[in-house]
Amino acid sequence: MRDRWTNLAVWAISTAALVWADQWTKMLAVSHLKGQEPYVIWDGVFELLYSENRGAAFGMLQGRQTMFYIIAALVVAAAAYVMWRMPGWKQRRYHWLRFCAVLITAGAVGNLIDRVSQQYVVDFLYFKLIDFPIFNVADIYVTVGSALVFLAVCFYYREEELAVFGWKKEAGA
Repeated sequence: MRDRWTNLAVWAISTAALVWADQWTKMLAVSHLKGQEPYVIWDGVFELLYSENRGAAFGMLQGRQTMFYIIAALVVAAAAYVMWRMPGWKQRRYHWLRFCAVLITAGAVGNLIDRVSQQYVVDFLYFKLIDFPIFNVADIYVTVGSALVFLAVCFYYREEELAVFGWKKEAGA
């Protein structure tokens, strides 16, 4: 039981630290980029460009804030469930999943804070070379965390190692 509470505490503290970093970068974007010309990092390739996104990735689903709130709540609940079911810290093999849970949760919460406080998400990172949609640090967290989960589940963990996350009743419970 102690391992479960430790998992949750470390997850919550780590998530909070990453959310703080996301919110800090967005605050910097608002204070230094809003109403300004783009700040060119690498001409024709990458720049900092203030944008307000009222939708999801690539600006899809504009005006569906309630749906985004529900999705964020589900992500946090799923991550909490995974952390609760995860073996203790002595089992280092699960550290990748811990890291992914923190990244995905921090991304969801970081963008949720924006949606709740201002009805849009602040984006500011722009790959001009490929005209990629403008994004933010929370988006990076979700993308990297999701890609790592996919790779870990497909190529790193065995099926029996992932059985701890199943819905079956635990032995002795």
